[in-house]
Amino acid sequence: MSSTLAVALGGAVGAVCRFWLNIAVERFNGSHFPLGTFLVNVLGSFLIGFMFVLLMERLHLVDSWRPLVVVGFLGALTTFSTFSLDALLLFQQGHYNTALFYIFSSVVLCLFAAFAGMQITRLLL
Repeated sequence: MSSTLAVALGGAVGAVCRFWLNIAVERFNGSHFPLGTFLVNVLGSFLIGFMFVLLMERLHLVDSWRPLVVVGFLGALTTFSTFSLDALLLFQQGHYNTALFYIFSSVVLCLFAAFAGMQITRLLL
């Protein structure tokens, strides 16, 4: 499979998963906080750390699987543009504290999740 086709396939699946996860989470969210995007980004950050170690360090399949899994699927699953829009809309709607909390917690937790994904994969595999 060509790298372009792998990215397209992974991207399609990742985008659909993000859409479904966002809908599922937002059904139960009663606040202004964009919990769906937040949780998808934290999950995606964990998965990118996990997949990086799995593909690069353990299975050595980076050349064949990276375009599909990391660039396509995880690139479409998590999206900085959605995060940015959510934060901007919170500011525009006057939810300043929520916007600042969202920005800070997203960056910190996503970095921690990526690190945790890497460390857990190294311990398990």
